[in-house]
Amino acid sequence: MKNNLLEHINNPTDLRQLDEAQLPQLAQELRDFIIDIVSVKEGHLGASLGVIELTIALHYVFNTPDDSLIWDVGHQAYGHKILTGRKDVFQTNRQLNGISGFPKRSESIYDAFGVGHSSTSISAALGIAIASNLNGDFEKQHIAVIGDASIASGMAFEGLNHAGVTNANLLVILNDNAIGIDPSVGALKNYLTAVKEGKNPRQNNMIKSLNFNYSGPIDGNDIFAVIKELKRLQKIKGPKFLHVITTKGKGLQQAEENQVQYHAPGKFDAATGEIIPKSEENLPPKYQDVFGLTVLDLAQKNKKIVGITPAMPTGSSLKFMMDALPERAFDVGIAEQHAVTLAAGMATQGMIVFCNIYSTFLQRAYDQVIHDVALQKLPVIFCLDRAGLVGEDGATHHGVFDIAYLRCIPNLIIYAPANEIALQNILYTAQLGLGNPIAIRYPRGRGIITNWKKEHFGHYQNVEIGKANCVKDGTEIAVLSTGTIGNNVIQALAEMENPDQIAHYDFAFVKPLDENLLHEIFKQFKNIITIEDGTIIGGFGSAVLEFAAHYNYHSNIRTLGISDEFIEQATVNQLQQYCKIDVKALKLLFFSYLNS
Repeated sequence: MKNNLLEHINNPTDLRQLDEAQLPQLAQELRDFIIDIVSVKEGHLGASLGVIELTIALHYVFNTPDDSLIWDVGHQAYGHKILTGRKDVFQTNRQLNGISGFPKRSESIYDAFGVGHSSTSISAALGIAIASNLNGDFEKQHIAVIGDASIASGMAFEGLNHAGVTNANLLVILNDNAIGIDPSVGALKNYLTAVKEGKNPRQNNMIKSLNFNYSGPIDGNDIFAVIKELKRLQKIKGPKFLHVITTKGKGLQQAEENQVQYHAPGKFDAATGEIIPKSEENLPPKYQDVFGLTVLDLAQKNKKIVGITPAMPTGSSLKFMMDALPERAFDVGIAEQHAVTLAAGMATQGMIVFCNIYSTFLQRAYDQVIHDVALQKLPVIFCLDRAGLVGEDGATHHGVFDIAYLRCIPNLIIYAPANEIALQNILYTAQLGLGNPIAIRYPRGRGIITNWKKEHFGHYQNVEIGKANCVKDGTEIAVLSTGTIGNNVIQALAEMENPDQIAHYDFAFVKPLDENLLHEIFKQFKNIITIEDGTIIGGFGSAVLEFAAHYNYHSNIRTLGISDEFIEQATVNQLQQYCKIDVKALKLLFFSYLNS
């Protein structure tokens, strides 16, 4: 029986003590280690399995951490984490007070740059490389590992464009597996496919044309071939580009065969690879499915409707429309800026455009929202999935900033539905024609109405723009909520013995605010509490405070939401507890007000 190699490796220095012939055994042990833990603890699986050999080879050949290694996005960095001192705590990955699911500078000296959003690695590595030159260090190596989906993003091209006119000691490794979360799309994907199939003449190589020393494609799952090529490139100065071909999910048959599902499969049987089914019987729908099914239904009735998503057709559920009406639903790849301006261009021609982008990713297209949409008053319908706290993906993915960064933009409507019915109704209303762009923000996960599709789907009602409503009357305290976090208020009040003194108002429209109702509230209540699942600074509560200051109201106003800090990873329930916006915390707060 072979000795276990992985148990004796705590850092890359230990790794480099191994004979090269031992590395395939280590690769198998590392795969098994990841599969065993992720099968129980959950997380991103397929991406890390695909780059096991590449990960080992990089740390074996290069002198990390003195040489800088940057993983684009970081979905694929589990093997890297395990080999760089985090093996014994890897079971805490993505958990409360555990390690991050993504590379993070404060976590390890081996994490040269913090990541989580795509296409940043080339620019970051180039920045470090230029700094090395300025500091007189011309021997240090700088490596960016980027996927074929991420390299299609504009920012990656910006980095390549700059790097090609420098003498930076930069190695860009293209990890080409033809898939991001969903399959890669676009002309660049077709070009890379042609290169892999030997159909593209080398003299037409676009990377060479950008002044990179190009090599490949090579088999990225052949550890000996990768090590040999890395050692060769290690001796070459200037910008270099290595094209490696890997198989996402390598080593687990189901993950290789169903790469979309096994990107982050949830719990599964480590021995067989079979996903452990979760019963969805009598569960409320996912908000993304409410969006996807509603937009498809509306699009089948309205030929002007089109859908756009930047590389998230499955995660946004726009895939329903892409499958049924492929000529009117577009996955534009990891290109948020392009998605927004593409939507704006379509809107100028009278198309009704649903542009579905995760809240955290719309940040990447902020100028386009202002300049290309709102300034021109184009009625693009932004559907911001994963708004609020998203859970285990942590600080890089929480959609907590959108209210604050959108609220200051003129001409833009902001709406946060309280439940599934409100979401489908605002989608219906928006496609009737608003004359203004609108951002509709809704959370990751499930709603609250178990029979939504059976009893409510398709029964649309027009929503009055800017209108808030009273959920519950009260006499002493007014609680103002926006979005689905209002359901915590409803539950907290339902569990209280004497809630009659507390009124609850649903302000689905953060902009425009229902000022008529606000005047009534401020005239009636001395104590007002606002609650949101976004940042307190600049958010819904700030809007209420601004209203009070403008009209010289002197009520006592308490704002609840996300405090002025980056929130780390944990379950949504744990994070709500941390932010004191969970049901228990609200009950205690209401009780304290009533007894003060």
